[in-house]
Amino acid sequence: MIEGSRRERLRAETAREIKETAMALLAEGGPGAVTLRAIARRMGMTAGALYGYHATRDDLLTALIDDVYTGLMDEIDQACGALPAGDTAGRLLAWAETFRGWATANPEGFRLVYGEPVPGYRPPPGGPAPDAERRACAGLVSLVAAAWPHAAGRQPPGGHDWSDFGPGLADEVRASHPGLPPAAVAVALRVWGRMHGLVALEVHGHLRTQTRHPEKLYREEIRDLIASLGLSPDR
Repeated sequence: MIEGSRRERLRAETAREIKETAMALLAEGGPGAVTLRAIARRMGMTAGALYGYHATRDDLLTALIDDVYTGLMDEIDQACGALPAGDTAGRLLAWAETFRGWATANPEGFRLVYGEPVPGYRPPPGGPAPDAERRACAGLVSLVAAAWPHAAGRQPPGGHDWSDFGPGLADEVRASHPGLPPAAVAVALRVWGRMHGLVALEVHGHLRTQTRHPEKLYREEIRDLIASLGLSPDR
């Protein structure tokens, strides 16, 4: 029993080191630098031994994306969960600032989840991190649903219908929020875009010469977003 536990512990440590090494290679050389052979070389393992943990590079990348995205959503859920359920403005601000803090502290993770697809990578059916993606989508839709009584009258004319969205998203929203109109789903996607946009510019270095305080620019953008939903950014 003790020997078996020791083997399990060593295997878990090796699995963690494989992922850490892959992330280091990603940060140093971009997606093309992440190969099982390169990881084995850096760790002093044989490529054959590494296949005992991940059969292919795609399997490793899928595990990495799932870990990174899940970790992000855990941080966001914790930040939002620390605020009262009725504090929709506060939760939107907490979501956005947690997202930016995570992205700027983990740019390689941000690029892995939200950047250009890794050349040659084929994700599994349903995507590499379906549970984390579902949590992100459901969380933002729930926040917009809470804000909708204030936001509905502020939306531009023209409207949306359910055919504007993927059937999976439409079915999930209609099941979890009966009565919420498709226009609210469009708002949730726009909220996601506004939260993401300045962060992407910052992580990729495009704001470096434009502002010394990107965090102030971002906070102002999110406060404006919150106000556009008819909520008070000062809570």
